[in-house]
Amino acid sequence: MGERDEATVSVFPAPGRHVACSDPPPPSFFPAIQWIQFAMATLSVIGSSSLITYTVFQNPQASAEIKPLFYLSCSDLLLGICWLIKALLYGTSATHKDSICYNLQTVGEMLYIASLLYTISYIWYLYSELRMKHSRSGQSIAAQVLDHTCSGGHIVFILSSLIPLLFMTPVLCLGNVNECFRNFSQSHRCILMHSPPPATIEPLSSTNTSICSALYFYGVTVFLASFFFSLLLIMVLLIHAQTLYKKFVKSTGFLESEQWAVIYIVGQRMRFFPVAFVCCWGPAVTLLIIKLTKPQDTSLHMAFSVLQALTAASQGLLNCGIYGWTQCKFQQLKHEPLRDADTQTPLLCSQKRIYSRSLEPPESSLAFASSASTIL
Repeated sequence: MGERDEATVSVFPAPGRHVACSDPPPPSFFPAIQWIQFAMATLSVIGSSSLITYTVFQNPQASAEIKPLFYLSCSDLLLGICWLIKALLYGTSATHKDSICYNLQTVGEMLYIASLLYTISYIWYLYSELRMKHSRSGQSIAAQVLDHTCSGGHIVFILSSLIPLLFMTPVLCLGNVNECFRNFSQSHRCILMHSPPPATIEPLSSTNTSICSALYFYGVTVFLASFFFSLLLIMVLLIHAQTLYKKFVKSTGFLESEQWAVIYIVGQRMRFFPVAFVCCWGPAVTLLIIKLTKPQDTSLHMAFSVLQALTAASQGLLNCGIYGWTQCKFQQLKHEPLRDADTQTPLLCSQKRIYSRSLEPPESSLAFASSASTIL
């Protein structure tokens, strides 16, 4: 189909039929999306590469979060490279471009799901570290519970590696066997996250068309289910971690300055990484739901497409920024001059301040008595 025919087709029409579009996007819209994705993917590749370089030189035995952070950064790096290739491929006349774009889109969805699940794995290890610190500070957590937490982390990691392959390999294989890459009316799938097969442009059989439509909705369902499951599990872990952190704050025990710095930084990462997760994947999920429920609302699609281009490829950049900032804060807290207040929990510090204030009147009265006796 030529450019003139493409302009008369909706940007996101429903699978299996043509939909007229009265307000098509301007000609410069998709090239703008291309360059936004190119810039964000490049920054994400730089950020995730920096995190990978940092974790390679760290001792995995020193902190339980190094290994899951490494795998999360690797998935972000591969995802950023995938976005980068798709952005560079868009607008070119490469040989077998339809097939390449289709397979890149499928591999990209595999990496989306892997990134979602590796984020759960990383946050699980952060939560495990908080529980270990809580146990070592004299709180009531049995060693068996800690063992279950560590084994649960290994299970989450294994599932994070296997689930994307198990769920998306059928889409990759069946899609190529049935030549679903020929069943598109636009070349914009190279820069869109989920591009549906809107109509049969070439004379494919009805069986192939139904299989391609089924594969599209299957991929959409897997992605949405993975996102909402990940979001639910992250919120549960975040609530439990916040409860543990409050117990640290209200504790009356003594903590070394480095111990308290570790607890504080882990707590900060438990808050900021879920925020980055929602910021990266929230617009993409919202756009996908809108495309399914309002396929003719092109202006709304355009707005969320720009927002998705800014966020979906930026998880490596955001994760690098959050981890770098919290690591600098940790070094700052650890190297501050050691004071008595640094070795105590906040509750104990406040209790000591109240106690010191209660001693001030007797000291002042003694000072007044001594001065009076000197005068006499």
